[in-house]
Amino acid sequence: MNSAVERAVNCIWARYSDSLSLADLAQSALLSRFHFARIFKGQTGVAPGQFLAAVRIYQAKRLLVMSSMSVAAVSSAVGYGSLGSFTSHFTDSVGMSPSRFRRAAQAGEGSVCGLPSSSEHAVPEGAVAGTVRLPEGYARARVYVGIFDSRIVQRRPQAATSLDVTSQRTHSYWLPPVPEGKWYLHAVAVADTDEPEPWTQRHLLVGGGGQIQGALDAISLRPRSLTDLPPLLAMPDLEADLEGLNHALAEAKGW
Repeated sequence: MNSAVERAVNCIWARYSDSLSLADLAQSALLSRFHFARIFKGQTGVAPGQFLAAVRIYQAKRLLVMSSMSVAAVSSAVGYGSLGSFTSHFTDSVGMSPSRFRRAAQAGEGSVCGLPSSSEHAVPEGAVAGTVRLPEGYARARVYVGIFDSRIVQRRPQAATSLDVTSQRTHSYWLPPVPEGKWYLHAVAVADTDEPEPWTQRHLLVGGGGQIQGALDAISLRPRSLTDLPPLLAMPDLEADLEGLNHALAEAKGW
């Protein structure tokens, strides 16, 4: 059934600006609506509508960083009929308004989590602790690790940190204790490979994604797959790194 879900995800990425219904996505997957909704959530962790909404906000972030389009034009370009609805959803998902996100990206600000981060000091009692390691073939990465209330990397994390990771060793991190409840650990990274060509060097990696249940396993980062949800949290430097790579790729290939 993976191919059916992948067909639907491809449809979402290709037609996110359209008024896609559950019936449209089920048709793209060649399944009944009920069966499609069930297997889609089982494969991605969220309902089809949530995945579509995440893609729309992710694409809005890209347009705000890389274009001079007005916020209203961006709203329309990603499928929203109401600027108010777009602004509200963007702010809830990203953690800041579209206009503020654009200003932060243009100013070159880093992660805007604004939360206590891990350090080299002693790990406090009750902290969420673990390790991060790059997959083979990657030389270095800037990694964001956070604890969220959702399977989507969105809204203000309960705790977050960033660290620079290299391929030579496993890196430790810790995050402040979190209250009782259902929390998810996510890691997002922009990583450079060992390849000499500039357009092959930089990739988006992800890790974690599971619910926190006491002791944590090590986070093994991996390249983001088609069915992984795009990160929505405001990390302007991550967006800038990836879009800079896209420009380099386009110039190198003569696009």
